[in-house]
Amino acid sequence: MSGRILLVEDDAQIADFVVRGLGEEGFIVDHAADGNEGWRRLSDGTWDVVLLDWWLPSIDGLSLLQRFRAQNHETPVLFLTARDAVSERVAGLNAGADDYLCKPFAFDELLARVRAMTRRQDRLITWLSWGDVRVDLVTRRAERAGHRLNLTVREESLLLFMMKHPGEVLSRARLYEEVWGESYDGFSNTLEVHVMELRKKLEAYGPRLIHTLRHRGYCFGDEVGSRS
Repeated sequence: MSGRILLVEDDAQIADFVVRGLGEEGFIVDHAADGNEGWRRLSDGTWDVVLLDWWLPSIDGLSLLQRFRAQNHETPVLFLTARDAVSERVAGLNAGADDYLCKPFAFDELLARVRAMTRRQDRLITWLSWGDVRVDLVTRRAERAGHRLNLTVREESLLLFMMKHPGEVLSRARLYEEVWGESYDGFSNTLEVHVMELRKKLEAYGPRLIHTLRHRGYCFGDEVGSRS
């Protein structure tokens, strides 16, 4: 199982424990250390689950959650907090939290709750989006900035896999295995041809999203570093 998780937590020790633990279970975990950074990441990213501390510098977790829900975001949110009074649990749930886990907590319990929330989210989502790119998972219609993308079946599969793993270095071997269902022989240029065509269609309506990392593979998302 995999998914993108945002952890908003100011305690560095807890954050390291959660990021490393969930990462070893196959999740992609981004960390925000205060309320301001948390709000920026909540606003800019697409997440499968949000793990949110109540006590945060700059903006507290309850205010973040209320603001997030006021913008009609439906991403599952799990509160991680030492506040265990019944009235406080009720306040968190009424503000839009989907679950509540009191500190200190066992990692196995956190993992079980995250997996349960991810499964529920998978059943609810009928579309996948990243920035201005959107794919309807039912009709298989792909768009960028509101413009229809006429993709082949393989291009669509490649785009969907990349959108599910933004920011990751995706090796040629992994892409061949996941999208083509076969091993990379080290010589085929099939992947390069499909990436080139997919780039053309995406870049007709916006900046580059698929970046080449020399001798490493590809990365989907905003351009950083030495991607080309």
